[in-house]
Amino acid sequence: MSLPLDSATMVHAFEIELAHERISAAETVAGSPTAGFVALTTVGDLEVGVWEITAGVVTAVEEAEIFIVLRGHATLRRGDGTEIELAPGSVARLTEGEKTQWTVRETLRKVYLA
Repeated sequence: MSLPLDSATMVHAFEIELAHERISAAETVAGSPTAGFVALTTVGDLEVGVWEITAGVVTAVEEAEIFIVLRGHATLRRGDGTEIELAPGSVARLTEGEKTQWTVRETLRKVYLA
């Protein structure tokens, strides 16, 4: 899904309705998490959008991305075993091909640049 966002348009990232789909069984470790996203625009080669995931534990192989958490709480475990706590205002970076595990305690919504 994509929303047009240009210099004359503004959206409320907190309020955008996202269509969620269940995370695949292969990626789900615990719970029944769902996720949804919307691409808003591109800036140069970067896609800018909003992504959200509900509570549960999932694994992923990441794309290169920088993100800002808008709401929710989660622990992000990286492939090297390091963990970071994510909360509103957290800014983090993911590396292309990085293997991660997300333990989402409260629905997490973020704005991403990928």
